[in-house]
Amino acid sequence: MIRKTVFHGSARVVERPVFGFGKPYNDYGLGFYCTENPDLAREWGVDENRDGFANCYEIETDGLKILNLESSDFCILHWLSVLLSNREFELDTALAADARDYILEKFPVAMDKVDIITGWRADDSYFTFARNFLSGAITLTKLGEAMRLGKLGTQFVLKSRKAFSRIEFKEATLAKASDWFAIKKGRDDEARRIYRDMRAKRERNGLYITRIMDEEMTADDLRV
Repeated sequence: MIRKTVFHGSARVVERPVFGFGKPYNDYGLGFYCTENPDLAREWGVDENRDGFANCYEIETDGLKILNLESSDFCILHWLSVLLSNREFELDTALAADARDYILEKFPVAMDKVDIITGWRADDSYFTFARNFLSGAITLTKLGEAMRLGKLGTQFVLKSRKAFSRIEFKEATLAKASDWFAIKKGRDDEARRIYRDMRAKRERNGLYITRIMDEEMTADDLRV
């Protein structure tokens, strides 16, 4: 039996996660978003002037189909394809719109029969990095580096009724905004600062989205 301990950061105590409830436009669509890192859950739970909670659960994963977007079966463009399928956003250039369509077509990820998805988290500021890639401002390599800057960790997202039936609430601990919001903001500010420096340096012969599309690269291309 494989049991995992996961945490959900929120403004309230959530003793019984409800299947089908929540926002459909999150990174991986409708689901219950958790992390295996309790400190990240505390950060996610607070706002500048609002305390939150790190809700702790155990889940038995035997027999569940888990899609791990950080495995060797996928590349960062698969992860981006999932984001583009779920997040609401505006693309302000024709190149970005063409890039979105190309990635959705060439790097699809089947999620309809998945119980759990694990993969990077991309809050609003980090999604800006992805939009910069689609607009041709940074290379694929720099996108990968940018997504690791803030060490946002891996999300553990329950997607199916079967997964929801396995999760068991253990406890909720208070996360004070006075303790955790500064850490949350500092993580984001530092990532943005490093990213600005990194973006200023153009990569010669780098894998910009224009090259990826022009050379019709797909998931079996070792360059991606």
